[in-house]
Amino acid sequence: MHPCVAILMSDTGGGHRSSAEAIREALERELDSNVRVKIIDVFLEYSPYPFRCFPAWYPKIISRGSGFWGHAFHLTNGFKRTKGLHYAAWPLLRPTIERLIRDSQADLMVSVHPMLVGPTLRGLKQTRIPFVTVVTDLLTTHAFWFDDRADLTIVPTETARIRALECGLDTQRVKVVGIPISQRFNNNVASRAELRRELGWSSDLYAVLLLGGGDGIGPLRAIAAGLANSGLPIQLAVVCGRNESLRSRLDSETWPTKTHIYGFVSNMPRILMASDLVISKAGPSSVTEVLTSGRPLVLCSAVPGQEEGNVRYVLENGAGLWAETPDEVVVAVRSLMCANHHRKAEMEAKAKQLARPDAARIIAQQIFGLMRKTTVS
Repeated sequence: MHPCVAILMSDTGGGHRSSAEAIREALERELDSNVRVKIIDVFLEYSPYPFRCFPAWYPKIISRGSGFWGHAFHLTNGFKRTKGLHYAAWPLLRPTIERLIRDSQADLMVSVHPMLVGPTLRGLKQTRIPFVTVVTDLLTTHAFWFDDRADLTIVPTETARIRALECGLDTQRVKVVGIPISQRFNNNVASRAELRRELGWSSDLYAVLLLGGGDGIGPLRAIAAGLANSGLPIQLAVVCGRNESLRSRLDSETWPTKTHIYGFVSNMPRILMASDLVISKAGPSSVTEVLTSGRPLVLCSAVPGQEEGNVRYVLENGAGLWAETPDEVVVAVRSLMCANHHRKAEMEAKAKQLARPDAARIIAQQIFGLMRKTTVS
């Protein structure tokens, strides 16, 4: 039977699933049919109450209690503190983790979620099942990500590598690779005009794409309304993700400019490449996908704690702008529309310099190498 790789994640934000699917895609492409890959939403499928409710609660917690979330992030973000929290929660989590390991029948486990790293490694104990952590936060990485029992910890940036070493990880077991995204974001062969015809967009209007991540989080409606009423010669595309109530509300409104409303989409690479400019919350997968597309980026919101570093990463590298209010977003869009060709080209070039489009493929190769090494030994 072909070896099995279990990728552990949770739908707390869209980024974890996107990363898991990108790794699965790369593994299946690199190893053809010689590997079985399972993606497991551990909170939803295995965890007891209240942990199993976390995916459903997450969008509400972030939209209504972001300040509390930020305080909790910083309060718990310490190597000794995370060890203590894992120890306290273990009696409740032990049956869940043991059942997960037993059911998965995995030959190797990968976690793309910080809260699953420590408990799973404790459950694995002395087994020979290799474990890989793939960190999906760019700069502001919580200590939950880092456990010295992991065989390999893959991080997206040098800043994240330094943080891993500060948490006691062996330098030989930490590799800077990037955040995994689907190869489709780097495979576009159609022209912008062809993509706009395919999507039903106007060919001659500047296209502004507004993203709220997988859960449609952030002031999307206020930003869309501000742009639509700004008098700018633009068309809007708003992707609401899984936020169906927002999508229905936007669909029912009358817009003074050409506006395209979407829910959760499977053709995001084509939508990105059809756009001239992207406005997004600072989710790590969204940021990475936009950078890979080479589009100018305006960041409009960030989850306190883990996404604060993503904003800093984009701004310090000259790949985008920060606009905290809908009015500031309009100002930022106007400035980018009016910018000279040199400034636009420079921003697009810096975005592509930050992109690591081969991250998923390299991660798949690292996983395969670890599996082969374990089998040989």
